[in-house]
Amino acid sequence: PVLLGCGSAQPGGCPAQCECSEPAKTVKCVNRNLTAVPPDLPPYVRSLFITGNPLTDLPAGAFPAQRLPDLASLNLSGNHLRTVEDGALALPALRQLDLSGNALVSFSPQAFGEGGSPLEELALRGALRDHGVLLSLAALLQSGALRNLSRLELADNGLLLLPAGMFTALPALRQLDLSNNSLVGLRNVSFQGLGQLQTLNLSDNSLGVLWNSTLAQFRSLPALRHIVLGHNTWVCDCAIEDLVAWLKDSDQVEGKEALTCASPEKMLGKALLKINGSDLNCSVPTDLPSQLQTSYVFLGIVLALIGAIFLLVLYLNRKGIKKWMHNIRDACRDHMEGYHYRYEINADPRLTNLSSNSDV
Repeated sequence: PVLLGCGSAQPGGCPAQCECSEPAKTVKCVNRNLTAVPPDLPPYVRSLFITGNPLTDLPAGAFPAQRLPDLASLNLSGNHLRTVEDGALALPALRQLDLSGNALVSFSPQAFGEGGSPLEELALRGALRDHGVLLSLAALLQSGALRNLSRLELADNGLLLLPAGMFTALPALRQLDLSNNSLVGLRNVSFQGLGQLQTLNLSDNSLGVLWNSTLAQFRSLPALRHIVLGHNTWVCDCAIEDLVAWLKDSDQVEGKEALTCASPEKMLGKALLKINGSDLNCSVPTDLPSQLQTSYVFLGIVLALIGAIFLLVLYLNRKGIKKWMHNIRDACRDHMEGYHYRYEINADPRLTNLSSNSDV
């Protein structure tokens, strides 16, 4: 019986490639060279770890809902997953899902089934390097299938921009991690509707400035008390005035004293909280009159040159222009004589009758 138990799974037992603990309701299939989800997982499992395997695809029914009614925590990190198909994660009790460290290229918007999912935590650290899968995830989130989601981790994905409206259907979201990406701006990102959001991590990105529209959204979120902005490439020119003013008045930003300028060179390393108007030099330049005077002189030279060229063209073509004007004059004179002759005919009744008889 011991040998048989090691070679195959017994009904309600443990797959041969995994380690199971029925008291802890846990199954671990770690670094076992699995290419597919074991079909004989015990029905008592609540926490399942399938990590470090050459697993590439999650087909529909990979985790049968009827067989795994209590599966609440699923860790699939560190595999080679590329596709997640329709219904692959349609589990009635699933609360936590970790897909970090995979190389996803296809993530079906119907991966959690048609009726929505009770999922509360979703980790996708380093799993969204393909732009197409990011759009698929945005469609999934916008569909409302994950309305119970309270924690979303999208760090380490090299993201430059986020799809517009990506987070608008996540009313229960409390923690959003966008750290260690390459985000250059948040203008197209809407945080409206995230009334429960408490923590927003934007550290280690390429943000140069946060515009007033984004800052207004931050102010409008009543629960948002932890914003992390460290290690970004802040550009300390006139455009950063709104951000600096907000930082000085807000208590939402963690470690704001450590935020420093990355450019221009004269501002390099200067703390954002210590910036004032004179540092940015956003007022009207003192040498503006001289600049305007130079511009006017240059404009005058250009206009004079154009006028000289025009006069030269007229001089070179004076004979042709004179002939053209004579032709126009003769044409106008002939035309006017025709009108005059017609007027005389119409004014003299005898000529009118004669003209009529001639026509007859």
